[in-house]
Amino acid sequence: MTGTIENQEFIQERNVHGEQAENKPARFPRVVIVGAGFGGLQAAKALGHAPVQLTVVDRNNYHLFQPLLYWVASAGLSPAEISMPIRHVLRRQKNTTVLMEEVTGVDLARQEVLLGERALPYDYLVLATGARDHYFNHPEWMEYAIGLKSIQEATDIRSRVLRAFELAELEPDPEKIGELLTFVLVGAGPTGVEMAGAIAELAHKSLAKDFRHIHPTSARVILVEAGPRILPTFPEKLSKKARKALNHLGVEVRTSSPVEQVDADGVMIGGKRIKSKTIIWSAGVAASPAGEWLGAKLDRGGRVLVSPDLTLPGRANVFVIGDTVSLMQDGKPLPGVAPVAMQQGRYVAALLKQRVTTGGPERPFHYVDKGNLATVGRSYAIVDIRGFALTGLLAWLLWLVIHIYYLIGFRNRLITLFQWSWTYFTFNRGARLITTKPD
Repeated sequence: MTGTIENQEFIQERNVHGEQAENKPARFPRVVIVGAGFGGLQAAKALGHAPVQLTVVDRNNYHLFQPLLYWVASAGLSPAEISMPIRHVLRRQKNTTVLMEEVTGVDLARQEVLLGERALPYDYLVLATGARDHYFNHPEWMEYAIGLKSIQEATDIRSRVLRAFELAELEPDPEKIGELLTFVLVGAGPTGVEMAGAIAELAHKSLAKDFRHIHPTSARVILVEAGPRILPTFPEKLSKKARKALNHLGVEVRTSSPVEQVDADGVMIGGKRIKSKTIIWSAGVAASPAGEWLGAKLDRGGRVLVSPDLTLPGRANVFVIGDTVSLMQDGKPLPGVAPVAMQQGRYVAALLKQRVTTGGPERPFHYVDKGNLATVGRSYAIVDIRGFALTGLLAWLLWLVIHIYYLIGFRNRLITLFQWSWTYFTFNRGARLITTKPD
């Protein structure tokens, strides 16, 4: 199909207001990227000098570095330090327009992205819309167990955790103090493990001497996992070491313990209730509604089943990448992690540039796994790089360097490095702000 769209002499074009502009020459093909997360932003940056008219649409005006959301949620960083305005990131790209809009659907027949009552035409579409929390057919649990996918959720968790200590300081009943100072995290993947360690350090170190009527060190942090071990994507020996490190921080780890009920008073596990006022959900993710927009074939998690070149079957000009896509490689589904999305974004951009310029044979997408990392507290991490295992302080320093490197913006890198250094030597968390109202 190379050259069939972009070489048309005239294209009847519909602008974002839905108005017709007949016989308007299309100098370059129109590429629309929906979502400016890791995959979408990588694709947009790689297309910065391509002969295309590029439009990036996102509901927010910023790119969020999600791997450090847990640090915002535990009062270590402010949201601005892990975010960057999309317009600023793409400001030097003369072929790029950024729109802060809510996408409501896609009209495949007319090749339009729907923005409420308006429509945005495309010649090529890249959907990089990310994921949302998966509550396993229990949407009612969302009211009591908050996820960690956005800045709003991170600041809400921060407020809930800090407010729990403030309320406990005012509470005369020891039993209610215990409920307030019990924090339950459901799901022991990297997010759950990192969040559990961060809350434990906040309670046992940073807040230890700040209260007069309670002992923050008595706080309980309970990490619950339905499977037989934590961090199931890591080798078992690293999972065991991570669990030992969590125990050293004071985190109670409960494996083979699926949650049966979540409500305002806590969680039910194995027929036993854990009373808690703060429940954090990190047990799984489901894809965005993009698959529903496309009417595509989906897997059980709502992810779009795509062709090897990441296109929608039967629609060679529609790409789906990141957490929204389901693709098998070496007999296993690709994980929903940032490196996969970033490589997919760069792959799609290279493929589009090839299609609108030289043409030629196209290679299917192939993910190169560069390893897994997870941190447990302020100076301990585990690293698995193609069978090479590393743990402890050296692994944590490697984790730190990699995360600083991938942060966007010199200012963010500098501030984050300073904050981590300050916290490491003083245990002080500088973003201990309660900014949301209680439910």
